[in-house]
Amino acid sequence: MDGGAGRRPTRRWQLVRAGRDAVPASTRRFMARARRRRMRAALPWAVAGGVLALAGLVAWTLLGTGLFGVREVRVEGAELVTAVQVRDAARVPDGAPLARVDLAELAGRIGALPPVERVTVHRDWPDALVVRLTERTGLAVVPRGEQFVVVDAAGVAFRTLPQRPDGLPLVRLAEPGPDDPDTQAGLAVLAVLTPQLRAELVEVTVEGLARISVRLRGDRTVFWGDATRGADKARVATALLDQKAARIDVSAPDVVTFK
Repeated sequence: MDGGAGRRPTRRWQLVRAGRDAVPASTRRFMARARRRRMRAALPWAVAGGVLALAGLVAWTLLGTGLFGVREVRVEGAELVTAVQVRDAARVPDGAPLARVDLAELAGRIGALPPVERVTVHRDWPDALVVRLTERTGLAVVPRGEQFVVVDAAGVAFRTLPQRPDGLPLVRLAEPGPDDPDTQAGLAVLAVLTPQLRAELVEVTVEGLARISVRLRGDRTVFWGDATRGADKARVATALLDQKAARIDVSAPDVVTFK
């Protein structure tokens, strides 16, 4: 007998891609809806990922590279100080990322310059810092040896000059400063002088808080005493300007003496 008789022929399986018509329409619709749901669910994450990637790229460009680095420090409002002094006080390295500059710290360093009263700093993209200054205004001068110290309304000594500047009254006192009581007393007297007294003023001398004198032209002196009741003292002294007196004592403005 033939040994191969009775054997079943070997079956070979073959993968055949089913045609579109082989999948029911309802199944195709269900699968399409499922794909759309998956895409809608993934879309916010994809957008968020793209935004984060873009933000990271922008942050790295601004903070980690010199592409938007400082190339210029522009100074506005400087008269008593020079732009070089302001830039030296700012100490901003050339090319430092503009976004990383601490504006408050920078303003503090520049504001430490004595003539500067107020300062603001802002960024001017892509590569500049703009510094706007408000400088102090002199109210009086205090002689110090051969020089003259200019003080503002707060008593801050912000400038030293070899010659007395025009237009500023002279106040003689030991050590000018915003925390010095004698300085504040002298400035308080200046603030209440009438136009008539100012027109005759030579200097204000503060030898102590209760020993303030106002020297006028013609070698006349108004002994002021302390700085209290300044408006009353100024009014009385003004009324007595025509008196033939070398010394007028208004320290007690209700009881005036002169000689």
